Amino acid sequence: MAMTKTALESALRLSFLDKFIGLLSDEEVLRVGSNEIAIPCVDAAGNDAWVVVKVSTPRGTRNGEGGYNPYDGYAAADDYALDCEEKAEKRKAADEKKAAKIAADAKRRAEKAAKKAEAEAAKAKKDGE
Repeated sequence: MAMTKTALESALRLSFLDKFIGLLSDEEVLRVGSNEIAIPCVDAAGNDAWVVVKVSTPRGTRNGEGGYNPYDGYAAADDYALDCEEKAEKRKAADEKKAAKIAADAKRRAEKAAKKAEAEAAKAKKDGE
């Protein structure tokens, strides 16, 4: 008897969950859902923390005709790489803009301090006469 698509996806998901649990045999692994495991751990600062791993078998997006456009992991990885590149470029541009503003502010403060020192020297000279 043939298995339904849902049953096949469920079996695949359970298979991978069992593999993950096997890989983490030296850790305490708690099954917290039908497709989720949680691992208690301690972070670098000594605080208790949890790592949760969720396994899913995505079907894709609905195509409007009662079906699905199949999920494409390669396309999702490419999209993620492009998003990371865009964020890095934006971060670099923001950092450059911030550095330019800091330099301009430092120059403005130096000019203001020089004018103030000059004015105080002129006042001291005037008062000394």
